Amino acid sequence: MISVQEVDKIIAAARLPLRTEKVPLHAALGRILQQQVVADRAFPPFNRIMMDGIAIRFTDWQSGTRSFRVAGLCAAGAPQGRLPDESGYCLEVMTGAVLPAGADTVVKYEYVTLTDGQAVIDQDHLIKEGQHIHRQGEDRSAGEVLLQPGRLIGPAEIAVLATVGLTRVEVAARPAIAVIATGDELVDIDQVPQPHQIRKSNLYALQTALAGRSFISDTYHIVDDKAGLTSQLTGILARYEVVILSGGVSKGKLDFVPQVLAELGVEKAFHFVAQRPGKPFWFGLYKKGVVFALPGNPVSSFVGLYRYVLPFLYRYTGVEPQPVKAVLAADFTFKPDLTYFLQVRLHFDDSGRLLATPVPGQGSGDLANLLDADAFLELPRGRDLFKQGEVFTCLPYRSWSVK
Repeated sequence: MISVQEVDKIIAAARLPLRTEKVPLHAALGRILQQQVVADRAFPPFNRIMMDGIAIRFTDWQSGTRSFRVAGLCAAGAPQGRLPDESGYCLEVMTGAVLPAGADTVVKYEYVTLTDGQAVIDQDHLIKEGQHIHRQGEDRSAGEVLLQPGRLIGPAEIAVLATVGLTRVEVAARPAIAVIATGDELVDIDQVPQPHQIRKSNLYALQTALAGRSFISDTYHIVDDKAGLTSQLTGILARYEVVILSGGVSKGKLDFVPQVLAELGVEKAFHFVAQRPGKPFWFGLYKKGVVFALPGNPVSSFVGLYRYVLPFLYRYTGVEPQPVKAVLAADFTFKPDLTYFLQVRLHFDDSGRLLATPVPGQGSGDLANLLDADAFLELPRGRDLFKQGEVFTCLPYRSWSVK
């Protein structure tokens, strides 16, 4: 039985070759960027009006002019207008419009009275030269690097990619992933289980957890039969780069997974980890990829996916996951010499700290308790008392800010 720290080193060393692909912009959300993105023109590309109002020459206002003749209107999306050369004129301007030639200052409508083609600026309103103008190139210059490879693409990145005209984006290709549930006790979710049966929940939990991080997977169910397991795994290992099994991995007489994987040429890296839940965890490598064989208990499978599988997949796509830290909100005792993944509910206190409150449960088979918690708090082995106020690594599995 090895430590969690040793597991991290072994899995981190098991990297697969990175492949890339180009996808339409609308399909790039949640993917990992694999190209450098530069500004094709300045940000903003012109002197942009920031407020609805009137555009004037500052020298006119400075010389005492407060009443201006309105010479027209400049809307967003229209070509650049031009202020008349004579003094005492203004142009109405809308937010997003190009600053008219000859104008250099904008006064908001709130400080202007419009009557019969005249715009009168409030006498007591102070104006600064150049106000309310977003200068060309003020944000970014043409040719400046905006995004580097390895960036997780979110809505802000999508906006920038659209702005520079990228209809297709080079991203890290997703590995081919298979999620497999093993066990004679499992039936489809549309069936009425017999007293000795349960519905397949782990398949859906693991597949949707992966999909929530933009990793697509196929699902399989294999019964506890060595010949059938061997036959189906032979085909699965030939087609997929990442294989995730749930169940059949402990020391029971029908737990054939470790033996079958070894017979199929998957090289075992470890089996059994000094942790709870999830001690019977098997990991191995084969020519095409890697195998994560997790325990069948739902909480154990959840821990394995969020603690080990997802970080591996992010590294595969070129991103180093950053740990989340949370403050333990109450004293907690755990005596076994194991790393313990404590189920916790998360919230922010008034000072902005992320607090983790322990949620009692009935062990690794307590699927319903996952509903009451938001995350796992990783409590290190080698001690049995964990004090309120201590900070530990946190593994969120839901957005705790919206429930």
